[in-house]
Amino acid sequence: MAAPEFSDTVSFLRERVPHAPQAILVVGSGLGGIVEEIGDAVRTPYADIPGFPRSTVVGHAGELVAGRWAGVNVVAMAGRFHLYEGWTPREVAYPIRTLAALGPGSLILTNAAGGVRPGMQPGDLMLIADHLNLMWKNPLIGAVEEGEERFPDMSDPYDAEFRRVAEEVALEQRIPVEQGVYAALLGPSYETPAEIRMLARLGADAVGMSTVPEVLVARARGIRVLGISCITNLAAGLGSTPLSHAEVVEVGARVRDRLAALVKGSLPRLVATVSEEARR
Repeated sequence: MAAPEFSDTVSFLRERVPHAPQAILVVGSGLGGIVEEIGDAVRTPYADIPGFPRSTVVGHAGELVAGRWAGVNVVAMAGRFHLYEGWTPREVAYPIRTLAALGPGSLILTNAAGGVRPGMQPGDLMLIADHLNLMWKNPLIGAVEEGEERFPDMSDPYDAEFRRVAEEVALEQRIPVEQGVYAALLGPSYETPAEIRMLARLGADAVGMSTVPEVLVARARGIRVLGISCITNLAAGLGSTPLSHAEVVEVGARVRDRLAALVKGSLPRLVATVSEEARR
């Protein structure tokens, strides 16, 4: 059977998303509970969406949730796709490409990450200021998709104004946040202690196995990005216990309320920022 066309996926999404979304949310391992905050929710399993891969990772619900949150029309990916599952970079980024066609100006990504910077502890939240793409793969390789730049500017991949807004919300709600650099590696194995020492020398503050492919496509399409890492474990060689995905899921669930409050408080202000700049 032939693969669905891009236009088929977009047409399907328009039928399943009741209101034109102003923002996309992507929720990482153990953090999916924040989509329970979305009102008037319309849920669609990824398996029902033409062209979407299927999420195979524990802690990822594998469904699209459309509705309203904090007065904003949103569409949320409860679970994402990873290169380590065997998907190609273009397949991993396909949901963002198709959702971008619905017109949102903002993308909020959350992920679970290992803490590299000394002093970070499980449960900390880090606003991503920049990234290191050590996956050595890019979903923009190949023919230029309609509506995308060939050479997108990556000097500010995680919007500085969005981070300022999130920090303001965090201060108001007394939610401690850090800022730092996220290193994206291919996975699925966790890093060795030697690799973590290398990442620290390269300037990484946290490490994970996602997020960067989605950001590259979003920026190529002119969508502004806020990235938030939940530090779910200390990276290899920095803690006294073996690393496990069960710990990632458990810590993610524990910080759900703080993360939800930060995203909920930031959402309307981010959308307002995009709307105001569009009017200029």
